[in-house]
Amino acid sequence: MKKLLLLLLPCLFIVIACIRDNDVSERETDFNSGWKFIRDDVASAEQKGFDDTGWRMVVLPHDYSIEDLPAKAGVKQIGPFSEESPGGISTGHVMGGTAWYRKHFTIDRKDKGKIVKVLFDGIYMNADVWINGQHLGTQPYGYSAFSFDLTDHLRPVGEENVLAVQVKNEGENSRWFSGSGIYRNVTLIKTDPVHVDLWGVFIRTRSVSEENAVIGVDVTVINDSEEGKDISMRMEFLDPEGNPVTHFIDDKELEAGRKQIFSQEFALPDYRLWSVDNPELYTLVVQLLDGKKVIDEVREPFGIRTIDFSAEKGFLLNGEPVLLKGGCLHHDNGPLGAAAFDRAEFRKVEIMKNNGFNAIRTAHNPPSKALLDACDQMGMLVMDESFDQWQKPKKPQDYNLYFDEWWERDLEAMVLRDRNHPSVIIWSFGNEIKERADSSGLEIAKKMKVKILEMDDTRPVTQAVCSFWDNPGKTWEDTKPVFALLDVHGYNYQWKQYEPDHEGFPERIMIGTESIAGEAFENWSMVEKHPYVIGDFVWTGMDYLGESGIGSTKLDNDTTSFLPPWPWYNANCGDISILGYKKPQMYYRDVIWRNSQLEMVVHEPIPDGRSEVVSFWGWPNEWKSWNWEGHEGSPVQVSVYSRCDEVRLELNGKVIGTKPVSEDTKLTASFELPYEAGELTALGIKDGKEVVRQVLKTAGAPARILITPEQETIAATPGDLAYFNVEVVDANGLPVPNAEIPVEFSIDGVGTLQAVGNGNPTDMKSFRQPRLNTYRGRCQVIVRSGEKTGAISVTATSEGLDSGEATVKVVE
Repeated sequence: MKKLLLLLLPCLFIVIACIRDNDVSERETDFNSGWKFIRDDVASAEQKGFDDTGWRMVVLPHDYSIEDLPAKAGVKQIGPFSEESPGGISTGHVMGGTAWYRKHFTIDRKDKGKIVKVLFDGIYMNADVWINGQHLGTQPYGYSAFSFDLTDHLRPVGEENVLAVQVKNEGENSRWFSGSGIYRNVTLIKTDPVHVDLWGVFIRTRSVSEENAVIGVDVTVINDSEEGKDISMRMEFLDPEGNPVTHFIDDKELEAGRKQIFSQEFALPDYRLWSVDNPELYTLVVQLLDGKKVIDEVREPFGIRTIDFSAEKGFLLNGEPVLLKGGCLHHDNGPLGAAAFDRAEFRKVEIMKNNGFNAIRTAHNPPSKALLDACDQMGMLVMDESFDQWQKPKKPQDYNLYFDEWWERDLEAMVLRDRNHPSVIIWSFGNEIKERADSSGLEIAKKMKVKILEMDDTRPVTQAVCSFWDNPGKTWEDTKPVFALLDVHGYNYQWKQYEPDHEGFPERIMIGTESIAGEAFENWSMVEKHPYVIGDFVWTGMDYLGESGIGSTKLDNDTTSFLPPWPWYNANCGDISILGYKKPQMYYRDVIWRNSQLEMVVHEPIPDGRSEVVSFWGWPNEWKSWNWEGHEGSPVQVSVYSRCDEVRLELNGKVIGTKPVSEDTKLTASFELPYEAGELTALGIKDGKEVVRQVLKTAGAPARILITPEQETIAATPGDLAYFNVEVVDANGLPVPNAEIPVEFSIDGVGTLQAVGNGNPTDMKSFRQPRLNTYRGRCQVIVRSGEKTGAISVTATSEGLDSGEATVKVVE
């Protein structure tokens, strides 16, 4: 039996045997199914009696910007893409517009007399919400979670209610693909009038020692009744396996119509720390009791961990130094658009983790709760970011229109929702803010820092600061007052300033909030060399829709602009593709981070007399292929990345050459040789001995389609996803890396097609039709489950090739 070591407030505790949860009905209900939708601006759709029988049914999360557009005479359109897109290149040429959602539901008899609220984790954007024709309010910012109280406007138990939501994604309001609609989860929350407030449990690690971990807990309780209440508050800590650790009960007096905060501290012996390698998650169960009846229960996962930041020691997690191997991520999920399916968010974090990343910056907005849950479970650290602009716009209709009125509420939503996530280690309140060094911007930054620390004083704050390309006349010296307000100092593309700034400001804790893949070696060298540089976040970890072609390459005679026009729709600057596959810069980073001893890539042949122009965020057009038919005898460039002493290149058993690799060569050896089909081999040599080799083989002609599901089973719940990776192989089963052939899909069983994609940044196609071309020999199919158990089978066919088939089980 555990012992209470410390109380913040004097009170009497009684040890109890267990906590029972069968006295309280379901508090939170998934509210994602059964929505009716129309992509149109319809008059009177907020009214309860409006006839929506002609609308189609959708399951949330839902993004209507990624859906195919209806044909329009005289307008160039492909799938969701249109030349009329207000955002154009910035948003990937997709459309927004106004749309409506309506949900019909009833309240069960067991929930009579309860407070009923609806919680939206995010709607993009300018959402207005009605219940039974009564306007509840609006939410301009598309990335904030928000709730409305439905109670006073609900129909009697058993009668139908209608929740209506209008979404208006209009004008130029984003620098990247935002998506449109109710693109995150929705939850219905039913509580007693006496209940724990939304995001009303705050848990933090006060200290750890060999004996115990001291945990501070704040619980915000609301008494919405008209009279005072005497209740008991019961708490139980569950270990990562769900076993009870410690349980307590205390009596509380609640005043009528008031919100009260109760603070306590507990000591947990035999604790396990949350870390990147061992993300141990505890659960705090808080129950409110009226006599012996449980009237409310909240279960809050948390991790026991400490974080410390200093210029002398860097970033310490649980007292141990951790170098932040970071990637900036936008919120979309590639072919799914912005729809934040739990599985897609989990998979995104899983892919980052599997590629060696240990940190994510949620550029440039609060993420979904599902993504943070995944980070908690997998040990991924997070810089949680709020805004891309304040008062000065970056696009005419962006958040600047709402900032003055809404910034406090939106900042509250982020911090209150996210502060129990052990993965979150830094708050960021801005990215490349135009007024960052103006008197107005400095005053805003002061206010936001104070606001954050009022809600959470356990984490540092930062903002991402870039050069003054957007403020002609200012110099880097003008960043001094900006950085003076920060705890951790975010540098965008400024690794060359680290050492000189340290001389002037030795106490400054620096972090690369954005960097480019082309300078990965330089940035990481700074992190490894200086403890005051605590990490580096590449722009970006994964590809994303919009900012089309900022990571493009072209020949020197190509006169297209900085951002290439239609049909580019993908930024193409990620270390990982929108399908989750490694790109060449990720292989280079594998070597830099010591996750691989050697990697080899081959540059696509460049026409005689021409040279390649690589954009600032781009990467040379090289990939893992030794299939260059039609270029026999022509010179081909090969790059070998390694931390070995030297590398040797062989073609068909003949030595092409041996070259040293070191930090002086940025871990790169470059070769040029005439193309000849066969086997290209790179060998890594240390102390005169071969320690690693990698081979690229010339594949034969495409012979069949290979389909590989990423998981064997998925759940029979609307919204779970099965990913099928499709690859073209030759007669010997060798992948054909240059195969770009049409493939058609058929789906049988208890699933429906959600999306297809190939990762080609210029191949505009529908994401919803069961056909597309492979890109570099691959493509992907995503299937959504329903409520039925059984199996989902996907068959892929292409003329002249053996078809492929794969099956995933759907279980309860």
